[in-house]
Amino acid sequence: MAKKPKVSPGSIAQNKRARFEYQLHDKLEAGIVLAGWEVKSIREGRCQLTESFVIFHKGEAFLHNCTITPLKTALAHIVAEPQRPRKLLLHKRELARLINAVQAKGQACVATAMYWKGNKVKVTIALGTGKKLHDKRAASKERDWNRDKSRVMKAHNQ
Repeated sequence: MAKKPKVSPGSIAQNKRARFEYQLHDKLEAGIVLAGWEVKSIREGRCQLTESFVIFHKGEAFLHNCTITPLKTALAHIVAEPQRPRKLLLHKRELARLINAVQAKGQACVATAMYWKGNKVKVTIALGTGKKLHDKRAASKERDWNRDKSRVMKAHNQ
């Protein structure tokens, strides 16, 4: 059996790619509308947020490109769509603020994490502006430098 990556107890999936591609600003917690088979698949850890983003349509928010792979037992009973758009549950004020930011400022709304809150599945969404290539390079250099610096300090302290 494959070894699962270590994440916090309530965490289901994280979108690390979003932190690399975007400068994230405002973060919000949203509920998500799921079918029964999707919840069972999420409990098994079959969820991926890598390319997911939020689209607003008729005053509602929908999560696109979130892949929830169905279990083999669910495939026998239903026709499952692993990447169907899933409705996000937000307050009207939060929706209005997000819609205005996306339209006026040209920002993107991406999903950054999915986690359990009690027995409910929640999604953290964030507004972000796209990074340029030189910003990504600078972030990569800084991350490498911090890693090397910590190695040197660790070796020096021993």
